[in-house]
Amino acid sequence: MLEKGNRANALHGILLIVLFSFAAFYIAGFSFVRELSLSPLIIGIILGMLYANSLRNKLPETWVPGIKFCSKQVLRWGIILYGFRLTLSQVAAVGLPAIAVDLIVVTVTLLGGVLLGRLLKLDRDTALMTSTGSAICGAAAILGAEPVVRCEGYKTAIAVSTVVIFGTLSMFLYPVMYRTGMLDGLSDTGVAIYTGSTLHEVAHVAGAGNAMDPTDSLGIAGTATITKMIRVMLLAPVLVIMSLFLARRRRADSASADSPAAQRGRIAIPWFAFGFLGVICLNSLLQYLTGAPTVREIPLNGAIEYLDTFLLTMAMTALGTETSLDKFRQAGARPFLLAGLLYVWLVVGGYFVTKYIVALG
Repeated sequence: MLEKGNRANALHGILLIVLFSFAAFYIAGFSFVRELSLSPLIIGIILGMLYANSLRNKLPETWVPGIKFCSKQVLRWGIILYGFRLTLSQVAAVGLPAIAVDLIVVTVTLLGGVLLGRLLKLDRDTALMTSTGSAICGAAAILGAEPVVRCEGYKTAIAVSTVVIFGTLSMFLYPVMYRTGMLDGLSDTGVAIYTGSTLHEVAHVAGAGNAMDPTDSLGIAGTATITKMIRVMLLAPVLVIMSLFLARRRRADSASADSPAAQRGRIAIPWFAFGFLGVICLNSLLQYLTGAPTVREIPLNGAIEYLDTFLLTMAMTALGTETSLDKFRQAGARPFLLAGLLYVWLVVGGYFVTKYIVALG
């Protein structure tokens, strides 16, 4: 990625992204930004897009390899370290109902999103990225899918934008639904599972859960977060399946076995997904050995989580620098229409799926 002859110039590009990422962390600390649950990742991509639409053409092109390094290699390490936020004991804590609801929501959202994308005549990569963000864990899932789908950076940014819009809307909508009695058909556990299995970002789940149950006396906030983390764990198997599917699709699109398209169609194993799973297992072992009651109390996990968030912010910022307003205009309203339809499924369909599964469990 960084050739020997241009490393010095590439480091300028990396340093630019690092500075933007520090700025994103600083802005994310403002009280009104925290109230909106806008993470440094989201702030980072906004800063990257502001750069793309202002100074992008005024800085040396020799910096571009460093920026691409952040959007590729740094991204993979960020996804691997994301596993330190999870443990296998979290899965055991909520039981089979939460796992079953998560599996149904993720599967239907992914397959339904791809199908709806075809009906809307949306390009396949944008439809897949948008569906992945809605199905699993928002921006982090989109970032994880980017090396597998290998789409243009602006498509990743568009997918992230849909997550921000509808996820933020949900963070305010769900507490209103809870307080007005619209969720009375669910038990407190059911509300928690519904929230964790249908909201986009971990931050959105935490925000909505705390608004409904500020002290966690009903167990809504905690169970919702754990349910969400189970969805995050599904990222690794989804990426492997996605890689196999896309490799077959690319081979089918090839005219001959020796064509460039065929070469791209070879299976690209997302090794970082296995690293992500390996870190979860390691984290589970560390929790057992140290006797830490929660994942955050495992030694060094707080520092690792901070570092990981910074790496992911760098990746998001780098992706934002590849996104101009012209590309948003070219994409049109269809990605947001797709995200809107998936959002209706998550809010309405997710409610009935949760109610049925919890009643069985």
